[in-house]
Amino acid sequence: MNATLDKKPRLTTSAMIASIAAEGQRVKAAPFGKALVALAATRPDIVGLTADLAKYTDLHLFAQAHPDRFFQMGMAEQLLMAAAGGMAKEGLVPFATTYAVFGTRRAYDFIHQVIAEENLNVKMCCALPGLTTGYGPSHQATEDIALMRGIPGLTIVDPCDALDIEQAVPQIAAHAGPVYMRLLRGNVPLVLDEYDYRFELGKAKMLREGNDVLVIASGFMTMRALEVAQDLAADGVDVAVLHSPTIKPLDEAAILEAVRYRHRLVVVAENHSVIGGLGESVASALLRHRVQPAGFQMAGLPDAFLDAGALPTLHERYGISREALAARIKAWLG
Repeated sequence: MNATLDKKPRLTTSAMIASIAAEGQRVKAAPFGKALVALAATRPDIVGLTADLAKYTDLHLFAQAHPDRFFQMGMAEQLLMAAAGGMAKEGLVPFATTYAVFGTRRAYDFIHQVIAEENLNVKMCCALPGLTTGYGPSHQATEDIALMRGIPGLTIVDPCDALDIEQAVPQIAAHAGPVYMRLLRGNVPLVLDEYDYRFELGKAKMLREGNDVLVIASGFMTMRALEVAQDLAADGVDVAVLHSPTIKPLDEAAILEAVRYRHRLVVVAENHSVIGGLGESVASALLRHRVQPAGFQMAGLPDAFLDAGALPTLHERYGISREALAARIKAWLG
């Protein structure tokens, strides 16, 4: 037993940071920061704000390119959101960045009252969504979508990869009203370019078809679903993947079309608690429209305060790694 354990690679502290790219996987560096810099070159109304986290949300690139339009608010997330709201009232388009736990849990009332109630044009782009850090519940935003879904008029985006982020930035800037986007930063995987994919705000896209299972996913769990679809094909299991990067408003028409009249297991995969996220949104839509799948399961994070540790270990423990998701789907198929 000890010999077996010795063969496993030793995970270091670096495995606890927000890196979801597998070894050797294609990546793009700082897609959000680069896309915002490019957009701001043609949009003088765009400004960038952060709460002492420019480097860790890739907004430092914006600060370097447009220093006169960059505002460092310090470790004061409530002030960050209030200031962004004030700038929006003056006709600017603020992009406010911080970690998702701080942007949602700590500044919730300011988002609700200052920004959303007046339908202000603020774009909140928040890093470390869900289980993308191993530093425990203080930094794991496993309930951010549930919180933000409750705010009227707020658009919520959960991009899968670098391509999704690059294409989402100009579209959320063009959207009139507040937007909350879960942000993947640093070296972000690139996968959707292989599926003739283009991001459209408010739209879900079928990436591959399959007769046995339909996985409806958002965020990096779409990447996981595509990997699992390839793995299960070797076992004769045909998996379809529907990517839903916009959580609110949900593309119910695409989801209903994908489920109705098809006798296949429906699995909703998300990097979020099973409480209040994409899974419950999809279930609600199916119930309201009286569409009954052959089976329905949610492959999300448990309703619990999660452990601290190395990300690969935690993803396996909580069922969202490539191997764990494949095993869960096979078990649900019986």
